Amino acid sequence: MTTFKAFKLKPYILQALDKQHFRQPTPIQQKLIPLVMAGKSVIGQSETGSGKTHAFLLPIFNRLDPKNEAVQVVITAPSRELATQLYQAAKQIADFSPDAIHVHCYVGGTDKQRQVDKLHHHQPQIVIGTPGRILDLINSQALKSFTATTFVVDEADMTMDMGFLNEVDKIAATFSEELQMLVFSATIPQKLEPFLRKYMKHPVVEKLKPASVISPTIKNWLISTRGRDKNHLIYRLAKSTNPYLELIFANTKQRVDEIADYLSTQGLKVAKISGELTPRERKRTMRQIKHLEFQYIVATDLAARGIDIQGISHVINTELPKDQEFFIHRVGRTGRNGLSGIAITIYEPGQEGAIADLEKLGITFQPKRLKGGQLVDGYDRNRRFKRQQTKKTLSPDMVGMVKKQKKQHKPGYKKRIHSAIKKDSQQKQRRQHRQSLQEQRRKNKR
Repeated sequence: MTTFKAFKLKPYILQALDKQHFRQPTPIQQKLIPLVMAGKSVIGQSETGSGKTHAFLLPIFNRLDPKNEAVQVVITAPSRELATQLYQAAKQIADFSPDAIHVHCYVGGTDKQRQVDKLHHHQPQIVIGTPGRILDLINSQALKSFTATTFVVDEADMTMDMGFLNEVDKIAATFSEELQMLVFSATIPQKLEPFLRKYMKHPVVEKLKPASVISPTIKNWLISTRGRDKNHLIYRLAKSTNPYLELIFANTKQRVDEIADYLSTQGLKVAKISGELTPRERKRTMRQIKHLEFQYIVATDLAARGIDIQGISHVINTELPKDQEFFIHRVGRTGRNGLSGIAITIYEPGQEGAIADLEKLGITFQPKRLKGGQLVDGYDRNRRFKRQQTKKTLSPDMVGMVKKQKKQHKPGYKKRIHSAIKKDSQQKQRRQHRQSLQEQRRKNKR
């Protein structure tokens, strides 16, 4: 069984891992750590939560020269929250080094002038931050990042989705041609490929496919609106689930506002995450969520993708996303680190085809319905079709009788129809039996 000692990491790195109770490398770490250690440029594709962060941080620290006080590594992340998480993970390792290793984090919404003043006195060895702020500091000639020999683009697909690829492109252009470039992403969209070809020559591509698109610890429940008021349905679901922390997704900022406002008026503690929040509001909201001041969070896909919120027990898809990939990202916010989770998807009449497409990905839905404020097993949405497929064929006379009885709607008509159908079936069986006997007699006479 492989352990981190097999990679011949420096003692202080092993101590840092032991402190965090990391004993065995994940599959992506087993594949990528030796490659990054050897100085190879790598494209690593694996699902969120697979251990990508330490797959590049561990070999980066192992190759770092503490005596060289110039910038050696630049790491970008598409959001302030993800950049902060990377910074904290790097600091946990750096703090165990016998020699001082300077790791700095640069994100939007922070005091730029203060950062510039500090950079004029001292350059960090590892730079972590959002593309916009890092590029701004480079353009201000405060950050001397051109000395870096390793450039990491974390969450590349999200970087592109959130519109930061142009900034990453400009940062990459400031490095030498001998640069080691590491790109990590949950998916590699086709639109990302021109950027990769521009800066990466013969990279090693490692794609680690998950065992299933959805973690087996997640239950997927399916709820039909049945034409009911959707906001009220969302409220009833939110109340009935009694979550530790529930993430509620909508497709647009307008719907986020509508849902959040409605739930708030019903007395629920609701946080709202959208692109309209200022950096200060966003930071305050995230701090409140961390301190469990809210039980429900309403967000759009792009606003939530750059945020890693711990403890999400439930996810509600208030509407189906246009992209199946967004559905997988949404549901994947719960059931993490081996914990169980529940994802509830609301669909409207006429959207059965979209649900069927998700099922083709291997997602299994359990139909549910609300009854007395509780979620109970629902009906198979295809039950009518299946019933039609197995329904017995009636004689024309019986069809006429059924139609006639349905129109009359007299008491007990359902029982009479059932009895008549049974009688008709028995008569058919008798006729078939008689015909069979007659046929047998003819054969015997011959």
